[in-house]
Amino acid sequence: MNIGNPDEFTIKELAEKVLVLIPESKSKLIYKPLPQDDPRQRQPDISLAKEKLVWAPKVKLNEGLIKTVDYFRRTLK
Repeated sequence: MNIGNPDEFTIKELAEKVLVLIPESKSKLIYKPLPQDDPRQRQPDISLAKEKLVWAPKVKLNEGLIKTVDYFRRTLK
């Protein structure tokens, strides 16, 4: 059963959003060739989770990233 977020975004988009939320980070994006068998699209089919578990994600990506960054800022002090 796939439990994921059916909203599609690239790893680059995710990394850029994280870097915006952590402006003090010295991290840089590094681009490398993808493995030959790397899927070009990732969009999980969560229909089975919706049907059997009556489950769907409630938190959007940006909101979840903000909460995650805030959590680690508080706990890593």
